[in-house]
Amino acid sequence: MDEKQYLNQISSTVRPTKKSKKTWMSSPFFKVGVIGVVGFILIVIIGSLLGGGKGNFKSQLAALQLHLDNTSSLISTFQKSVKSSDLRSTSASLYSVLTNTSRDVASYLSSKYKFKVSSAEQNVKNQAKLARDGLEAELMNAKINGLLDRVFAMKMKYEVSTFMAEETEIYNASGDESLRGAMNSSYNSLKTLYEKLDSFSETK
Repeated sequence: MDEKQYLNQISSTVRPTKKSKKTWMSSPFFKVGVIGVVGFILIVIIGSLLGGGKGNFKSQLAALQLHLDNTSSLISTFQKSVKSSDLRSTSASLYSVLTNTSRDVASYLSSKYKFKVSSAEQNVKNQAKLARDGLEAELMNAKINGLLDRVFAMKMKYEVSTFMAEETEIYNASGDESLRGAMNSSYNSLKTLYEKLDSFSETK
């Protein structure tokens, strides 16, 4: 054996063998943990779809009824202080649409769920009250500063657009033809009133 062959033999015996890299992600415990977490998430999602759908829809209807009732109340309070006869007429029509829709929603909640809006979750009530108080403060401030007609028209236009969005969501989420019919009728009436509010001018 010559010197070169001898050196090659020695180097092959002392050269460390390559070890496969192992990370914590390749650990079987990690894989089991990932499977467990994914399984838990799927269970939560399925459970919320099966068990929470009705409760969420009921809360959605309760929120709409509270919104309808609160806005109707504010219309009743401030309408008599509006100077424009056209705006008073539009707000009277809006009041009628909102009260009729509230009646339909209340009837559906009662017949379908044996539920009254007074039994709604506290957070739903709180959000509705917060929105009502904010709108009332803006209208009162406008009245004090002689700007009620302009602000009333602007705020009612915003409220109408919000109602239309809420009713569209309920219409799409419901399979009940009577409720869908009520939402559709209200939506069409609100659309007409929105156009009137949008074209309102104090100079008319």
